[in-house]
Amino acid sequence: MAQKIVIDPINRIEGHLAIEVEVEGGKVVDAQASGTLWRGIEVILQGRDPRDALVITQRICGVCPAEHAMASVQNIDSAFGAEVPDNGRIIRNLVAGCNFVASHILHFYHLAALDYLDIMAVANYKGNNSELLKVKEKVVTLVRSGDTSPLTPRYNPDQFCVNDPEIVTTAVYHYIQALDMRKKAQEMLAIFGGKMPHHATFVQGGVTVRLTPDKIAAFRSRLLELIDFINNVYVKDVLLFGAGPLKPIHDAKIGFGCGNFLSYGNFDLGKSGDYKNRFLKSGAIFNGEISTVNPLDPNKIAEHVKYSWYQDDTTGKHPSEGETSPAPGKEGAYSWLKAPRYDGKPMEVGPLSRMLVTQDKGFMDIVTQIGAWPSAVARHAARAYECKMVAEGMLNWLSELKPDQPVCSEKPVPNTGKGMGLVEAARGALAHFVEIENGKTKRYQCVVPTTWNCSPKDDQGIRGPVEQALIGAPVPDIKNPINVVRIVRSFDPCIACAVHLIHPDTNEIMKFRVI
Repeated sequence: MAQKIVIDPINRIEGHLAIEVEVEGGKVVDAQASGTLWRGIEVILQGRDPRDALVITQRICGVCPAEHAMASVQNIDSAFGAEVPDNGRIIRNLVAGCNFVASHILHFYHLAALDYLDIMAVANYKGNNSELLKVKEKVVTLVRSGDTSPLTPRYNPDQFCVNDPEIVTTAVYHYIQALDMRKKAQEMLAIFGGKMPHHATFVQGGVTVRLTPDKIAAFRSRLLELIDFINNVYVKDVLLFGAGPLKPIHDAKIGFGCGNFLSYGNFDLGKSGDYKNRFLKSGAIFNGEISTVNPLDPNKIAEHVKYSWYQDDTTGKHPSEGETSPAPGKEGAYSWLKAPRYDGKPMEVGPLSRMLVTQDKGFMDIVTQIGAWPSAVARHAARAYECKMVAEGMLNWLSELKPDQPVCSEKPVPNTGKGMGLVEAARGALAHFVEIENGKTKRYQCVVPTTWNCSPKDDQGIRGPVEQALIGAPVPDIKNPINVVRIVRSFDPCIACAVHLIHPDTNEIMKFRVI
């Protein structure tokens, strides 16, 4: 008889996500992913100046606001008919690239890696490396004081767990280093963006920042440090784990998913907004045929809502004609996420999709090395390799800036117009659509990466990518469903910003008074 497990909320992700699985014979046989927060940004934008979207849509997320700014500004560019100067295009790429690098480092070290480490192995470290001995002392002190919050909450990783004291202690040391590296990426973003999160430099037609040699130099110095960390720490850690202690997870195909992959491409190399000419490529892969990349056709996107808390008469529409009409309590529905489909199929989006679509030789060699089947481990490998590609790409883009050339070419607000912005956020394909009437926003729709990955069933009853990835996952102990959260976190879900703290015994929400 199947046993039900409900994990609500999933911790160490961004936002409200509930996962419900049924386990029988030690494996997941059914799964539901439920987004439990309604995002009303599209409704807020109706009737406003279209340019307000550049500010407001960044508030969808505090982790990836630069990508929402990019999708929004390209959306508005296309509706206004704005042409972006090369400097404006490059600075936008650099700002978005910083957000990519910061997000990828954050995800591996601070959100996902703890799923695979037995932190207590640090206590058995016997080496004499002074930095690692400091890590050991710190962790042991935290355990003795009963305050291990930096490394918790988490499930006991008793399956496919790394417990070698040298490897674990080194990984925790890199966890600490990664905090500083992520900070440097945020500082780089602020050099051209003004601040992070929710920067203010993107405007339709380009950017507002004044380009100076000192800004370029400050950006470059931090970028070189990041590239060194990515190449000599991050990528090496991921490959060490993936090709060694965690290879059984990959070989077991844990977290395979739907086998379909979608990328809009990112980082324009020519005309701004041209998804056919980008550093990371656009395209679609179907049925696990990773050597066959099909051209992207945005007209094939539609959103289903049969199992979502939205009015049924809004289902099956292209996002440019989409509506946000909430229907809380709708019978049979179980998520605030819609179910986007491409050519009628669920599509995985994110670093693995982008790397498979881009077909970079270095990454495809890694695919050959670890095996072609996607898995939870493969997603981490793709994220690390992409981080390397983007950071090194930024170094080249930085050299293309021309301080004596313009950064912006604005256009007035049109009376009517339609726009589309297709980009890639760190977590996957991100699209914004706008319709302008009488100089105001009549309709605005966002289709975000986690809506693709964590979508509920579509109108045909076909599960979304995360739900499919969970089917077959081994759960030998229902009180310790570590593989369930490993798979979910490999997609790096990003739903909204909130933290819930509950008492471990009573499940009561804990209240604190800060004085």
